[in-house]
Amino acid sequence: MSLNKMLMEAYLKKLKMPQAAKTYESLAREAADNNLDYEEYLLCVLEQEVHQRENNRIQRGIRQAGFPVIKTIESFDFLAIPSLNKPRVLKLMQGEYIRKRENILLIGNSGVGKTHIAIALGYEACRQGMRVKFYTAAGLINELLAAQQEYRLNRLEKQWLAPHLVILDELGYVPFSKIGAELLFQFCSSRYERGSLIITTNLEFPKWTEVLGDEQMTAASLDRLTHNAHILNIDGESYRFKQALSKQTNVD
Repeated sequence: MSLNKMLMEAYLKKLKMPQAAKTYESLAREAADNNLDYEEYLLCVLEQEVHQRENNRIQRGIRQAGFPVIKTIESFDFLAIPSLNKPRVLKLMQGEYIRKRENILLIGNSGVGKTHIAIALGYEACRQGMRVKFYTAAGLINELLAAQQEYRLNRLEKQWLAPHLVILDELGYVPFSKIGAELLFQFCSSRYERGSLIITTNLEFPKWTEVLGDEQMTAASLDRLTHNAHILNIDGESYRFKQALSKQTNVD
């Protein structure tokens, strides 16, 4: 190894430019073959480093979001759920609602694709550089209850506003205790007009009292959550059930 090469790799390591350290030699050969001058060659090296760092940042954000699975809008079958307004969903994918700190409420029966849409929106937000966090409603309440019991709820409150977008999945599937409902209300209220929420639920608004328990708290929650919100009512049969029937028919 030449002295220049050793120094180059040492400097790139010191500057924390791992992608440049990997690619500068191959790019140098490519530059020589294409008669690029030193500025064009240096630009190529720096572009590779920037692109790799951007990709690493996006992948790190996706991991930190805590999605149970990765779902994209490209894999969603809009033909199976004709009640869902595709142009409206695609417009939401642009992320303007996050910049405006608006909410999205996805309401419909089990199996119609609410979680898929929510994760796809969150995934796209990560790709746009937004901080995202995914919870199930029951999982979030368990976390809040544990924090309260360990006297660290005040510290946790500061973290509630860190994500640009919080996804709260499966609200309504499990009724909450009085304390759990109060903590959920506190969580959602803290993000009001300070950060976006996506909530998926199988309950129409009049039935939210069944989960939150208190009519006054339910009314206050809905007042905040629906203010300037995008409400998507998704009607239809369970997509998963139809898939299962289709597989069974093909087997028979």
